[in-house]
Amino acid sequence: MPNAPAAAPLIEISVAAPAYNEADNIAAAVTEWRDYLERNPAIGAWEIVVCDDGSADATGRILEGLRADCPQLVVVTFERNRGAGAAIAAAIARTRMDWVVLLDSDGQFPIANLDRFIERIRAGAELAFSGARIRKADSLPYRWGSAASGAVSNLLHRTRYRDFNSIFKVVHGPLFRALPLESAGMNCSTEITARVAELGHAWVELPIEHRERGGGSRGWRFWRGARDRALFVGYLGLRHWLLRRGVLRVPAGHEEVR
Repeated sequence: MPNAPAAAPLIEISVAAPAYNEADNIAAAVTEWRDYLERNPAIGAWEIVVCDDGSADATGRILEGLRADCPQLVVVTFERNRGAGAAIAAAIARTRMDWVVLLDSDGQFPIANLDRFIERIRAGAELAFSGARIRKADSLPYRWGSAASGAVSNLLHRTRYRDFNSIFKVVHGPLFRALPLESAGMNCSTEITARVAELGHAWVELPIEHRERGGGSRGWRFWRGARDRALFVGYLGLRHWLLRRGVLRVPAGHEEVR
């Protein structure tokens, strides 16, 4: 009698997310993530790591309350606001699982998007996946700004990614935790795309749903954010140019991270 096929391995997943003044959204977001991770038969061990970036509202208290019913929730707390990039880096650094899913706490990226990625993760051939927003729910100025910076980033990095700035990432844990992230503000998702490309790994883009914010308001101003993104994209492009010419080198130990 032939042997039964081996069951597909379960995936161990960490959710990493920043939160700044997200009292209107954080409880719904964490509950959505927990319910999905608990019920998905393809997922084994899991955890949720949220960095409270010095919130001035009830975000911290809500997170502490959620921990009572969800021991898998880890809360990293900044005493003062340090910016989304610093919060993202801190959340990623505290993860422990084989795979890390990067989300935001405003409810715009449903964790159910992960359904599209699971079989590719199980195949084991790629280390970095990114969600390409089919239809962005942001206002027109934000969509224009994202499209412009994405086009420039693709040009500078010689890539052709549909959504260079998407924060929805699914990355092999050791690779993600080894990335030397510098961005302090809202440009961390752009930097992550660039840093992984610098290490010679191609992103696998899959289409995802993008929703409007659940409540509250953005934590950054449009024109200041646009200026900072333009400067940061230019910096990343210059860095990539210097790496290609050997003026800079990839930090030792990062070239072959598996």
